[in-house]
Amino acid sequence: MKRDVKHYLILSLGWIFIFLGIIGLFLPILQGILFLAIGLIILSRKSARVRLLNKKIGQRYPKYREVQDDASIRVKRLIEKMSRKKKADTD
Repeated sequence: MKRDVKHYLILSLGWIFIFLGIIGLFLPILQGILFLAIGLIILSRKSARVRLLNKKIGQRYPKYREVQDDASIRVKRLIEKMSRKKKADTD
């Protein structure tokens, strides 16, 4: 059950960023492209279709792929750091 909750939270977070990105395309105070990219990265972890779309965008725009790769490395480091801290707290 906990896994289902986590799954739906990640999907919700991804769609919230996509929604903010769409709004940001029309409003000058929000960075629309940034929010769309974050939403795609989050959703690509759970959806094969979004993962394929993200891969196609990365092939067409190499600069986007570089930023995406850098962001995924940072996220992995952050997750590792958080899991080590969680283990230390439980020990």
